[in-house]
Amino acid sequence: MHDREAVLKQVQAALEHEAHIDPQSAIAMSFNDGTLTLEGEVPSVGCKKLALLSAGAIGDVNGIVDRLRVTPAERAGDGATRDAVCKFLQRDIDFQNCGLSVRVKGQVETLRTPIGNSSGFIELSVEDGVITLTGEVISLSHKRLAGVLAWWARGCRDVVNGLEVVPSEDDNDDEVTDALRLVLETDPYVHADQIGIGTRDYVVTLEGVVGSEEERTRAETDAWCLFAVDKVINHIEVRR
Repeated sequence: MHDREAVLKQVQAALEHEAHIDPQSAIAMSFNDGTLTLEGEVPSVGCKKLALLSAGAIGDVNGIVDRLRVTPAERAGDGATRDAVCKFLQRDIDFQNCGLSVRVKGQVETLRTPIGNSSGFIELSVEDGVITLTGEVISLSHKRLAGVLAWWARGCRDVVNGLEVVPSEDDNDDEVTDALRLVLETDPYVHADQIGIGTRDYVVTLEGVVGSEEERTRAETDAWCLFAVDKVINHIEVRR
């Protein structure tokens, strides 16, 4: 039998050291039968992922129930958040042939049917700032880009990316690099051509030179928002 208190103390120490979180004030933790539950609000996507990664590295933790939410830069109702995601998806050239629908209170409303050589279909719903994406897309890059566009939406507190890739693709570091390159090129607040990307074992390293700390942080946040990215190392320099 696991020593519950000992495990929780190990998790607390890991969160404080790796994710710079004080669990006593920010995160509620419970541990039963090898499963750790983390619940609370954290300041960033990176903080959330580091918390999950560091907690999962504790030997007696066999599974994690993730109820961590990110504090949004701007609070918004679920309707406003849903509208923002739809706007991003409808405007993006990579999803111009993609069907789009929303689920509101159990009812599905179709906003756009697949067009021509379809790139798939996406159904989205929002509950308490948590955006859930389901449906099918044609590549891992499309799946990752859709997830990042959802993270960009005002009021977003978490993204559950349940999009299937059809036909299926094998994921790897090169796929992550390609997707991040696409995301940075899509982001109007980042000069993508000034940023170098390296990925190894789903850890992304960023290099290059940008003109502001805000742009440096934005590029790092984009990388953290990518599906399956475990860690981001930011070596981007700021030169004004």
